[in-house]
Amino acid sequence: MTTQRFTDKAALVTGAGSGIGRAVALALAAEGANVVVSPGADGGRSTRR
Repeated sequence: MTTQRFTDKAALVTGAGSGIGRAVALALAAEGANVVVSPGADGGRSTRR
């Protein structure tokens, strides 16, 4: 069962281009939030090492 805890709420997620930021943005949206995203300082081009 999916809850709608964030219906009628707004969230700003930085670093949403990949990784944890992306997962957080998707989770908030799934729970009803209006999500504004920013890819992060590297424009979402994180380098894996």
